[in-house]
Amino acid sequence: MKKKLILLITICLMFVLAACSDDETSNEPEKTEDGKVVLTGLITKHPLTKELKDMEWLAKAEERAGVEIKWEEVTADWDQKKGAMLAGGDIPDIIVGPNAITDADFAQFPGLFENLKPLIEEHGPNIQKMFEQQPKTKILSTQADGAIYGLSKYQRFWPETATMQFINKQWLDNLGLETPTNWDELFTVLKAFKEEDANGNGDPNDEIPMDFAPVGEGGFGYFQPTVLLGSMGMTVTGGGGQGYFLEDGKVKNFFIDERYKQFVAFLHKLHENGLISEEAFTQDYSQYQAVARGEGGNAKVGYTFGWERTDRFGLEVSDQYVTFAPMKASADYDGEVSWSYDYNQLNYGVNFIQMSSQTSNKEAAMKFINELYDPEVSLQVLFGSMGPNIEKMGDNSYKILPPQDEEMDPGTWKWTSTWADNGPMFISDELEVELPVDMQSVDEQQAPFKKVFESLDHENDVFPGMMLKYSEEDHNQMTLVNTDFMNLAISKFGEWVTSGGIEEEWDSYVKQVEQIGLPSNIEIIQGYYDDYKEQLK
Repeated sequence: MKKKLILLITICLMFVLAACSDDETSNEPEKTEDGKVVLTGLITKHPLTKELKDMEWLAKAEERAGVEIKWEEVTADWDQKKGAMLAGGDIPDIIVGPNAITDADFAQFPGLFENLKPLIEEHGPNIQKMFEQQPKTKILSTQADGAIYGLSKYQRFWPETATMQFINKQWLDNLGLETPTNWDELFTVLKAFKEEDANGNGDPNDEIPMDFAPVGEGGFGYFQPTVLLGSMGMTVTGGGGQGYFLEDGKVKNFFIDERYKQFVAFLHKLHENGLISEEAFTQDYSQYQAVARGEGGNAKVGYTFGWERTDRFGLEVSDQYVTFAPMKASADYDGEVSWSYDYNQLNYGVNFIQMSSQTSNKEAAMKFINELYDPEVSLQVLFGSMGPNIEKMGDNSYKILPPQDEEMDPGTWKWTSTWADNGPMFISDELEVELPVDMQSVDEQQAPFKKVFESLDHENDVFPGMMLKYSEEDHNQMTLVNTDFMNLAISKFGEWVTSGGIEEEWDSYVKQVEQIGLPSNIEIIQGYYDDYKEQLK
């Protein structure tokens, strides 16, 4: 009996030890035959972007970090996939993509993502250097409680505004007109464009005097007429968004500002005279782009907004267009003139890469993430690999090469070759880079707008927007208000531009907006802005 009992105990112990051994083995990170740590990764990428296995720079980055990443590449339906993935709690070791995982996700799924702060201090020298050289990147990366779950980026090269205004210089010359310097002159020019066969093809009815990009339900964005609020000294950011802006250090909202009323009344005047495209409030972005390309060498649009001349108008008619300086609201306006200042939105970003808290080898994962923030690697994240996309000219000196496909423009080539703007990166100011021709063109075409930004008070007149990190409670409260607020404000914008009535309805509209809770949002944002200013000191 005693022998049987000893045998039974021995067998039990063997099972326990075996189980422990199996458990320990399962916690060991998977490795390849040559000793690389195997990680899983997911990236949300542009549909044009080629498969990651064909990116030479990425393979070398993984090699240097001692990892091999099994990538899942997502080009569509990310929100649906993300919801199920986060709810299930099973996420890959690394997730890459512009705000693919949001601050709200971190709050909703606590413990799912790794706090990178200790790992950065131990294994992230490139990230530390980015934080030191560009302090805004640390602010963007850090949650209200001091944790870092997602890392920002610094892209550096993009211009101060995404939205330029273009006018057809050939049409002006055909009609003997000058480039407008104020809204009254713009009205005169647009009326002539409509009535006097500006493109000279014999058809006086095929010109579209003015057009702008479709306005979304959630607020204003790039290539929309809200840039004209700068004609009365207001500096919007990101094209305007939900209306929050900064003036003399005070947070305001232009949707209840008298200058917005004046701006909308002017647009209504243009609309009732047939000077704004009939499709402006119904077209999608592809239609907006297509009509500006003209037909058979005949341009169709007189005055409009866009990123860059050939991007907006194509190669056939783009030479007819020029950019020009921001206008005043009237000839007798003697205040400052401004424009949409977008540098922060274009060159920084939030939550470009995260790590799972369940990653078995966090050190290896961090080494790979740090590798992406090496400035030379970051340049390849943005433009593509050394060789086909970039030529190294010397120490810290590089030249971005033209597309190998001669029929492809540089912008499309970039998005085809690499992660481009969707990737985490740190393009150090220490690098000397000869940019591609499309970006050189953007810089040249930006010249008329640069003058208004020279005197801009960045600290007190540029709304920091994404730099402000709200608590979950404040974020939820403001979101509820902004949803109802935008439902009212955007619908009224379209109604007032097309049908008029803003003068008669303004006071009741402002009261309704205030009842929705806008003053509370402004008060909350002001507090966070004041805290943000302190962080910069």
